[in-house]
Amino acid sequence: MTEDLLALGIEGLGLNLSNANIADLELFLQEMGRWNQVHNLTAIESEQDSIRLHLIDSIAVLPVLRRFLKAPNPKIADLGSGGGLPAIPIAIVQPEWRLTLIEAIRKKTAFLQHVRGKLKLKNIEVLSERVENVALQQPAQFDAVISRAFTNLARFLDLSLPLLKPGGLVFAMKAKRADEEMADVCSEDWQLLADEALLIPNLSVERRLLVLTPMRKSTLTT
Repeated sequence: MTEDLLALGIEGLGLNLSNANIADLELFLQEMGRWNQVHNLTAIESEQDSIRLHLIDSIAVLPVLRRFLKAPNPKIADLGSGGGLPAIPIAIVQPEWRLTLIEAIRKKTAFLQHVRGKLKLKNIEVLSERVENVALQQPAQFDAVISRAFTNLARFLDLSLPLLKPGGLVFAMKAKRADEEMADVCSEDWQLLADEALLIPNLSVERRLLVLTPMRKSTLTT
């Protein structure tokens, strides 16, 4: 059932994943479910819902990311990574991309480190830090920043700015149109490059991905 549901979701997204990719995605989901019983990583416990709302939701952004990320080995920060969404599924499918998972809660970073070892994901690093501290340690080091339900858009953009290289991109995953949140973002500071509707097979709720780039430089000082 799990395999069929995952395969259907991947087919619906038009993604060409290897058997090894699918096996790793399933193993990640199994480990999340096992840890969740003790550490409360996510409120979603149903296996079917986890596939739709975690795995498929995370890899649904890949066609858009592939379109916008031009660097051959882009460095991407996942802010407030939580249980590793969307970064772990992305890292599984895109082994040439380098992902930094930033999460301040230790029980969650312990899980992320466990999954990194379990799946032998050499393209990720896990930082048990606040985003603001990482920005001080690694200013302007990332080609892109992504987040899934981390904080409101204006706050997310403020946290992202000092991390980005010049011309860097922000990918903001939203559950619905973010018109109200965009109204709080200064158009002189940020340019909206895309507002993409994401198709999540077998799921009726709306998903969107905003793609933005900064129009001003960070004023962060170390």
